[in-house]
Amino acid sequence: MVRLQVQCYAGRKADERPVRFRLGDRDYMVEEIIDQWYGPDDQFFKVRADDDNLYILRQKKSEGEWSLESFRRLRVQSAAGATRFE
Repeated sequence: MVRLQVQCYAGRKADERPVRFRLGDRDYMVEEIIDQWYGPDDQFFKVRADDDNLYILRQKKSEGEWSLESFRRLRVQSAAGATRFE
């Protein structure tokens, strides 16, 4: 489990949805929230970031702590310059 920093949009309630996150030395903008679901003590967001990859972000509601649960590369640039999808 990787920890990360997440900035959220706060509408009617705090931390309503992620808008940006920092993983390592890189900042990512959330381009699209694909899915959202809840566990007993957590909420999860499946997002597409500005690098066109998919991330599942988890927030432990009791602690307000975020973690990266999953990563999936969507586009791979080949040596010849062609783009393929995985």
